Amino acid sequence: MDFQVVVLAGGFSKSLVPLVSKEVPKALLPVANRPVLSYVLDLLELKNLKDLIVVVEGETAALSVSAWISSTYIDRLHVEVAAVPEDVGTAGALRAIDHRLTAKDVLVVSGDLVCDVPPGAVAAAHRRHDAVVTALLCSAPVSGPSDSGSSGAKDKAKKPGRYNIMALDPTKQFLLHIAAGAEVEKDIRVQKSILRAVSQMEIRADLMDAHMYAFKRSVLQDVLNQKETFQSLRRDVLPYLVKSQLRSELLSSGVQSDENSNSKDAMQNSKILPSQLLANAFTPSFHELYALGPDGSASITRKTHKCCVYIANKSKYCARVNSIQAFSDINRDVVGDANHLSGYSFSAQNNVIHPSAVLGSKTTVGPQCMLGGGSQMGDKCSVKKSVIGRHCRIGSNVKVVSSVIMDHVTIGDGCSIQGSVICSNVQLQERVVLKDCQVGAGFVVTAGSEYKAESLAKKEKL
Repeated sequence: MDFQVVVLAGGFSKSLVPLVSKEVPKALLPVANRPVLSYVLDLLELKNLKDLIVVVEGETAALSVSAWISSTYIDRLHVEVAAVPEDVGTAGALRAIDHRLTAKDVLVVSGDLVCDVPPGAVAAAHRRHDAVVTALLCSAPVSGPSDSGSSGAKDKAKKPGRYNIMALDPTKQFLLHIAAGAEVEKDIRVQKSILRAVSQMEIRADLMDAHMYAFKRSVLQDVLNQKETFQSLRRDVLPYLVKSQLRSELLSSGVQSDENSNSKDAMQNSKILPSQLLANAFTPSFHELYALGPDGSASITRKTHKCCVYIANKSKYCARVNSIQAFSDINRDVVGDANHLSGYSFSAQNNVIHPSAVLGSKTTVGPQCMLGGGSQMGDKCSVKKSVIGRHCRIGSNVKVVSSVIMDHVTIGDGCSIQGSVICSNVQLQERVVLKDCQVGAGFVVTAGSEYKAESLAKKEKL
């Protein structure tokens, strides 16, 4: 495919506190008892993309991620882990490794992406249109509680997330406008030149920018070097490229264009009509038609560049672990309807119980559940739509519903856990009741405590 692949793995994401810690950076958070980064690496390996740069924010996080990759993917992938300063943003992370980018095109993938969309489809669309950027768009995932209870937030019903406002051309191949973050709530403002060029467009609020981008490397480097204040690919780089596509200051070589230059070829090809273009073997994009000028003449060339999209089929799964709610939702999905992504074989009861796990008398583990190796459960326990990690010790008469329990957790008799995330090495003493809570690593919840919608964690500076 001749693409250089960069995985942006983040660091200690503030949006995921208290799930992340000094010992567990974002990339190593477990989804169905596997580090979230493994989903992207496995997807790339499956498509024979085995030469990667994994960018991690912070030296400590980079060391942890590097050690895990070395032990897990030895002889499978060639991975260079690059540490960059913390909180530089996605654009800043790429700027920091700019000197390592050498291929004609660069595939940039977020390390928190869990999906089954083949990267080759995005790359093929990028090359087919000779685009400067091609973004993967997916149906916005449903967020909220599962059928049997909450999944870690105060939301009362499932709802599709509102991630972006997109404007697409009639062919749904080109991106005309994108608003993200705070921009979503503002009025949509599309440049007149783009509106005139396409005549009509489709506004979409049901699509998610999956943070898988194919970039023309020279253009990406040009933008990062010229726009030193740009920190985010989604909020800065992508909107800039979209807004400037019909008044491009970029060439494939990455240098500024001369808007007044008229080449000999352009003069020889003057008075080429749109009807002549339409008669060609391909259907021209609005960029080609616009470049001819208002009278259909190519005597004055207009510099344009293409910003493309690849829209995944609705049957594909695509979500990002970029919030506590998303972490809960994706764990639910990967042991539920999207269990083909888990890498595990599910039983006839539609669950995964490790052979070394021990269940007490009259203990039930329902469908869409996972119980990790070495974990033990006492008598008369009930687990529904939850993930339980490795080497956990769970007492008797414990109820776990729509929750994620990480490794080495101790839970006393009579506890009730619903819609919560319990991090590694936590101790819940007897008769604790948790609903919609997050408990940070190593925290001890005293006997008989009841919490609802609380974040419990040791005080720690990340």
